Amino acid sequence: MRERIFEIIEVAEDYDRASAVYDITMMASILLSLVPLAFKQSTTLFVFMDQAAACIFALDYLARLSLADLKLKRGAASFALYPFTPMAIVDMLAFLPTVTAVSAGFRLVRLLRLIRTFRVFKMFRYSRSIQLIAGVIRDQRAPLIAVCTLAVSYVLVVALIIFNVEPDTFDSFFDAVYWATISLTTVGYGDIHPVTVTGRLVTIVSSLMGIAVVALPSSIITGGYMAKLRQEEREKEEREREEGKDPP
Repeated sequence: MRERIFEIIEVAEDYDRASAVYDITMMASILLSLVPLAFKQSTTLFVFMDQAAACIFALDYLARLSLADLKLKRGAASFALYPFTPMAIVDMLAFLPTVTAVSAGFRLVRLLRLIRTFRVFKMFRYSRSIQLIAGVIRDQRAPLIAVCTLAVSYVLVVALIIFNVEPDTFDSFFDAVYWATISLTTVGYGDIHPVTVTGRLVTIVSSLMGIAVVALPSSIITGGYMAKLRQEEREKEEREREEGKDPP
């Protein structure tokens, strides 16, 4: 019985309808719980939506805590370790602000509204596609770290160059880093911009290089995602052959 409940609350397999219904219900609850955060005024309906969602999230958290040994596979120690896992913390933050708001009145309303936005991260648990992308990022962490290191290094170098080329335009090195970052990402807000010919030439090079640097992580993640999909498709075909079914 515990094993079946664990299967239901985990991400749904293709053949498990009960788990798929549970995932859809939880994702719908998450989206509805975020609606009140888009409005400054609180209404009775919004309060009810928030409290109902908090109850659902609390029950989900308690169910996962009671099945921690099946998740972590560390025996009795699993129940003590589970509350400190990243997703368990997200699960707790999903309902804890509502409970705190009831007891604390209006003193921490703005902070608690901010914490409630963490509910969106609960969707990572129920979406197979998001978990697939997370797995790709985990598998490709070495090249992604290398690209991020390159991007940070490039931002710092360009910031140093522009800070010395145009000392009158940039009041601090942080302003130069800010400019280099938005130039690298080719955003260019225009609130800080070089005025000399040399500074503008640096901007041109920075923007062109930014296109290449920003494109690298996208290509790595896309390639890893497609490889992951092909791997899952092969595994699915192997399971179907083992069950005596021919893949379509």
